[in-house]
Amino acid sequence: MKTQVCIIGGGPSGLLLSQLLHLKGVDTILLEKHSREHVLSRIRAGVLEHGFAALMREAECGERMDREGEIHEGFFIAHDGKLDRVDLHKYSGGSSVVVYGQTELTRDLYEARERMKGQVIHNVEDVTLHDLKSDAPFVTYRDGDKIVRIDCDYVIGADGFHGVSRKSIPKDVLREYEKVYPFGWLGVLSRTKPVSPELIYAKHERGFALCSLRSQVLSRYYIQVPLSDTVDEWSDAAFWEELKRRLPSEVSAKLVTGPSIEKSIAPLRSFVAEPMRYGRLFLAGDAAHIVPPTGARGLNSAASDIYYLYHALIDHYRKNDDAGLDAYSQKALARVWKAQRFSWWMTTLLHSFPSNIPYDNKLQETDLAYLLSSERALGSLAENYVGLPF
Repeated sequence: MKTQVCIIGGGPSGLLLSQLLHLKGVDTILLEKHSREHVLSRIRAGVLEHGFAALMREAECGERMDREGEIHEGFFIAHDGKLDRVDLHKYSGGSSVVVYGQTELTRDLYEARERMKGQVIHNVEDVTLHDLKSDAPFVTYRDGDKIVRIDCDYVIGADGFHGVSRKSIPKDVLREYEKVYPFGWLGVLSRTKPVSPELIYAKHERGFALCSLRSQVLSRYYIQVPLSDTVDEWSDAAFWEELKRRLPSEVSAKLVTGPSIEKSIAPLRSFVAEPMRYGRLFLAGDAAHIVPPTGARGLNSAASDIYYLYHALIDHYRKNDDAGLDAYSQKALARVWKAQRFSWWMTTLLHSFPSNIPYDNKLQETDLAYLLSSERALGSLAENYVGLPF
């Protein structure tokens, strides 16, 4: 087989790039290790920057998002038994975010690729990248007993943290930065009415909590737990009881509980790999960077990678202009590190750290008090939360 761009990874990043390029006449083949059903079973974040929402519309995949997504112009920070609202619309100069589940977004992208007869190949095994430093790279994968070869101009690695793409960059070229946090998030998805029309980020001495939602009948809640905890140790009743403890009484009194339909513990990690380009290979999304979910930057950081790659590849094929491709790694990483800083700051601000001494806790309290008392600090928070310019 032959294509212009071979994309590794069938999550939202790879699908979005494939769809955008298809609309501009650039041929792609997308390879995914798992089945479509498996990809759509993943429960992930659902807060989209205004720039990501615009990309979905440009990809002709935004109709259901605009119809069913929740426009949020603010969120709450719960602390010391009270709620303070952060007015994103006011402090960001009129911007907002869209709350729309990643599963639904991925489904919309799959359906679009299907409508346009895009080449998406699932259940591929032993994907290997070849001759990445040459002008004629190619990708192979195993289909049963057969090895299939795909010749291409460029390879896009959007196959996540554990994928093959980043591992295809020589160790003496790749530089990795990582911070592992000493706790995880226990998340529960339930068919219950959300406790709040906007997200609530809760700082509490017992640990962080988050009240989120997927729709008006589907809620997503999280609590900070030690890394040593397992899902089996947390019954639904124990989860709801602990969540209520960490929320102001006015919120916990309104909390509607019910059976969990999904429950998992996600460890928190900050990670960046540099460079994001090696020859004809370009990394995107979790293949190159991961953030704690506190600031809702993970999926959105991937979207900015896709924005840069999309425009760079179009310039290459339409104008024979490689400036965008040559600048991709530097430009993408500049925005990635800003997202890393914001996510680290939000995590540090709102979580309980086992190693904290009383001095650390007082600084944490002071940081939050300053944030809520300063319009300029709130402006910085809002600017980052709704999304920095591409």
